[in-house]
Amino acid sequence: MGEVFIGIDVGTGSARAGVFDARGELLAVGKHPLDIWSDDLGRVEQSSAQIWHAVCAAVHAALIAGQIDARNVSGIGFDATCSLVVIGEQGGLGVSDSAHPERDVIVWMDHRARDQAKRINEGRHDVLRYVGGRISPEMQTPKLLWLKEERPDIYNAATQFFDLTDFLTWKATGALERSSCTVTCKWTYLAHEGRWDETYFHAIGLGDLAQDGFARIGARIVEPGTALGTGLSEDAAQALGLCAGTPVAAGLIDAHAGGVGTVSASGGRDDPAQCLGYVFGTSSCTMTSTREPVFVPGVWGPYYSAMIPGMWLNEGGQSAAGAAIAHLVQMHPAAAEAEALAKDARVSVPQFLADRALALAGSASEAVRLAQSLHVVPEFLGNRAPLADPDARAVIVGQGMETGLDSLIKLYVAGVCGLAYGLRQIIETQAEHGAPITEISISGGAGLHQLTRQIIADATGVDVVITQCDEPVLLGAAILGALAGGRFAKMTEAMRSMSHVDNRFAPAKAEIARIHEARFNAFLTLQGTASSVRQSMAEASA
Repeated sequence: MGEVFIGIDVGTGSARAGVFDARGELLAVGKHPLDIWSDDLGRVEQSSAQIWHAVCAAVHAALIAGQIDARNVSGIGFDATCSLVVIGEQGGLGVSDSAHPERDVIVWMDHRARDQAKRINEGRHDVLRYVGGRISPEMQTPKLLWLKEERPDIYNAATQFFDLTDFLTWKATGALERSSCTVTCKWTYLAHEGRWDETYFHAIGLGDLAQDGFARIGARIVEPGTALGTGLSEDAAQALGLCAGTPVAAGLIDAHAGGVGTVSASGGRDDPAQCLGYVFGTSSCTMTSTREPVFVPGVWGPYYSAMIPGMWLNEGGQSAAGAAIAHLVQMHPAAAEAEALAKDARVSVPQFLADRALALAGSASEAVRLAQSLHVVPEFLGNRAPLADPDARAVIVGQGMETGLDSLIKLYVAGVCGLAYGLRQIIETQAEHGAPITEISISGGAGLHQLTRQIIADATGVDVVITQCDEPVLLGAAILGALAGGRFAKMTEAMRSMSHVDNRFAPAKAEIARIHEARFNAFLTLQGTASSVRQSMAEASA
């Protein structure tokens, strides 16, 4: 066997490792679950020690599954959720519950810092221009401010605050360099100027982080794919079952790895600026690359060299996507029946429902008719983009008293349409401000079914392309490993060599297009009405 590259992806629920050759062919996969803790206060936490254990187990499983000789591994790349890891002199520091010191990770979806984000936004600092005008409670400076205010003992004891991806590369190599992807997208680093803005940190109450050249959050920033330190340390190599010194790349946020694995695939438009990367998993992320900075209200960015070195990135999406569909399904009286039937068929519940919808409708495009007068604005966890409203909530209109399985399928189709209309809203908003696209490349587990892919094409009016690799996020991470290992000189060269378009879904025309147009207008109306009602109730309660 020739040289291979390992991509390691740490999502919300599992750590996965994929082994790829230089053509981008997936040779083996390993997976290990992650523990997660949450409460009704919006707090979601994990353990960095358990995450590292899961990473090691996933790599071991992949090596065994593919009968891979560790000596053939020429590079490793990491991606992960944009979660905050708090590390002290002796290891991880518990972020909230003193009875659980192992919970040293504030997960990306955690919304405990909503008040801190609101106060930061009221300051209207210039750096906020590069996060769509408003910072999200999912980002790291609001969370750090929460930690300083609510757990000052932990904040003061911390020696390093890491984005999860940078924690993993530190565990692997001992190198403290941060990726320009993580710190630019989630920490307000100004990559286009090569600096942190010290005045911002002083203005929001985190001025102490500017000490020693921002040593606790990143004194040295490098582009994704940069080889770190001297490669795998002895301890990390032993834990992973690999060879010490194996090159390790500066990593990416998981959604951005999906973008790297898809938006410049051979057989596509051959221009990453024309292709929107849509990572459709528990949450959804949209990745739009431009050659010049484009400022879009409510859409994060523009970020320089955050995904493709030398290009700017706008990032949108929703905090709940696949999770929104799962929640929507669980609300229905037929959820238990669907779960049992899906279990018998050995498929997931969403796949079962999509299969059933396809069978009932006769074709993927015709499935929209199943939704009839039922409309869903699936903003259960707020609107990340383009409204940048974490307080937004879901709307379901047209629900009757039906309790059978067919009514659940109707609700499922309406929910998928709702997510697709939210994507269309982002695409149209970006186009209005100078960042148009001509195709969407989908990755992520929630976007695997042909029904979902066709509905997205029909609802947005944009071609959907699918790459050959079933694991584009893992592929994106492996591409980083190929860069660090010297197999390719440039990111774009690696992307075109290792990623390839396999299929294309063109949007339906005529009557189906008119149905989606009407439903999209209804989506916007319901979204606006819900916002107005919420504002009126807030004013009445004031």
